[in-house]
Amino acid sequence: MNSAVDFIRDISVWAVPTVFAIIAHEVMHGVVARWLGDDTAARAGRLTLNPISHVDLFGTILMPAVLLFLHLPVFGYAKPVPVNFSRLRNGRTGMMEVAVAGPVTNFILAIVSAIALRLLMPMLAGPGDHPIALPLAYMMHASVIINVVLAVFNLFPLLPLDGGRVLAGLLPLRAARAFARLEPYGFLILLLLLYTNSIDVVINPVINAIARVLL
Repeated sequence: MNSAVDFIRDISVWAVPTVFAIIAHEVMHGVVARWLGDDTAARAGRLTLNPISHVDLFGTILMPAVLLFLHLPVFGYAKPVPVNFSRLRNGRTGMMEVAVAGPVTNFILAIVSAIALRLLMPMLAGPGDHPIALPLAYMMHASVIINVVLAVFNLFPLLPLDGGRVLAGLLPLRAARAFARLEPYGFLILLLLLYTNSIDVVINPVINAIARVLL
């Protein structure tokens, strides 16, 4: 019974910051793409914070809920925002700018959430039950964690993650083309790295270091 109550409480705390972090990440890809000349996402109706336009049943709802229930680090994804990289100004530089927009957005949200958490702390120090300030503080704490996790995870240099797009833009053209040929297998490679905890060795120290600074 207690575990069910705890899970419901955790869902109520994590749901809003997780969904918002995932959607904001995707929307900013489309926003920057539009700035750079590609309006594909805008024409598809994806430049909106309305969750209905972005939610992926598995990546936005089921996977974060299962990870939360298993007390594992929470992350997820939304339906990718469509981008036609061939229409972007500045070629591969434009591709990198679109790619990095998502993680940068998550870092900004993490910083804003950390500031909001600090502003709430004096309210919690006073007497009373704090029926509004305490849940908000829990949500801001969750927002810091989920946004840092999303930012660092997506910067891992593997296609189709954002970090893979950045690496493809930095590599010499021949090496970038060879690297791009791995993209159809990127999700399987990512699952293997997650299953073997290999990716944790790389990203967890970075996530923990950033979270310690913000919290």
